[in-house]
Formats: sequence, structure tokens, C-alpha cells
Amino acid sequence: MKKILSFALTIAAAAAFAAGDNAAAGANADAEMQSRAQAKYEKNVWPAFFALSQIPHATDVVGLRLTIPYSTSQDNITGLDLGFWGRSLYMQGIQVNLLRNDVADQASGIQVGIYNSIGHGELLGIQAGLWNEAFCQRGIQVGLVNVAGEAQGFQFGLINRAETLYGYQVGLVNVIRSAEVPFFPIINIGF
Repeated sequence: MKKILSFALTIAAAAAFAAGDNAAAGANADAEMQSRAQAKYEKNVWPAFFALSQIPHATDVVGLRLTIPYSTSQDNITGLDLGFWGRSLYMQGIQVNLLRNDVADQASGIQVGIYNSIGHGELLGIQAGLWNEAFCQRGIQVGLVNVAGEAQGFQFGLINRAETLYGYQVGLVNVIRSAEVPFFPIINIGF
């Protein structure tokens, strides 16, 4: 009986020891995974980024992005984006690209260029260029051609077009498709 009791205690001690090792190994594995995730995140946020052709596109930029000749579609830009052709998923700050500013989802700030575009999201701010378009615009568009789906604010240009507008259009051709008077020259008001 002493041998069985001794054997049972040995097995219990070994099981407790193994469980402690497994818990410690699990904790170490969790800590290592968190450390890798943190290192990856820190590695992918840059204070200054120079987009020269095929740089990895998953890098987030906080600070300055210089896009020469064009950007490689970073996910998130916060700060100043300068160059010829800038693309991103989200942008908060100022985009000044000579040829095109292209944000796929949401932009908060200012876009200045020949062609400014907010693909499927919302613009909170100002677009200034020859051609400005936004899926949803909250702010000001200034250019030769201004196009918006749902707009709140102002459109100043030669041709202004919006599906719905709560605000003003000033230009030669002003179209608010959902309004009772969908076309009116010089000034059109949507409410």
C-alpha cells in the first residue's frame, strides 16, 4: 500500500510539475506572440516614407510620405503626403500630389492635385483641383468639375454635380439630381 501511495504521489507531483511547465510555456508563447505583433506594428509605422516603386504596401505612415514617382498604396496615411501620385486606404492630413490623390475609403483633411478622388468612403474636409470626386462629401470642393454622391457643404466650380446636396453649388452648370429643381445655373441650393 505504501508503494501505491508513493507511486500516486509521484504521479501527482509530476502532473503538477508538468502543468506548471505547460502554463509557463503557454504564457511564454502568448508573451512571444504579443511581442512579435508589437514589433511588427512598430516596424510598419514610419515617421517618413519614401515610396519608390514597389515598396511593400502594408506600411502605415505617420508623418511624411514622399511619393516619387507614385505611392504603393499604403493602408493609412496620417500627416503630409507629397509627390506625383498618392494612393491609400485611409488618409488624415494633407495630400498634395501633382497628378492624383486617390483614397479608397475615408479622408479627413485636404486634397490638392489635378485629380482628387475618395472612392467608396467619406471626405471630411476640402478637395481642390481640376477634377474632384467623392462618394460622400462633408466640406468643400473647389475645381473645374466637382462630383459627389451625397454632399453636405459647398461645391465651387465650372460644373458641379451631386446626387443629394445639403448646401450650395456655385458655377456655370449646377446639378442636384434629387432636388425638385435638378439643374440651375450660377447658384443652386439643396436642402
